[in-house]
Amino acid sequence: MKARVTVTLKNGILDPQGKAIEGALKSLGVDGVASVRQGKVFDIELAGVDRAKAEAALEAAADKLLANTVIENYRVEVLS
Repeated sequence: MKARVTVTLKNGILDPQGKAIEGALKSLGVDGVASVRQGKVFDIELAGVDRAKAEAALEAAADKLLANTVIENYRVEVLS
């Protein structure tokens, strides 16, 4: 079973890496860039787990390890 956990900074949290990427895109001539927020994506493969158990396990992993829940949000998607 494949899953994806996407971690992003909460609104209101400063994102210096996103600002640096934004500036670099503009210097490369990419038009229309209003803002950039960076994040993390974890593609995870699980063996022998049903969908509900996989989602529960990944929620726990994201809450305890993959995301700093003080400043980050996360989304768990079970893909197949």
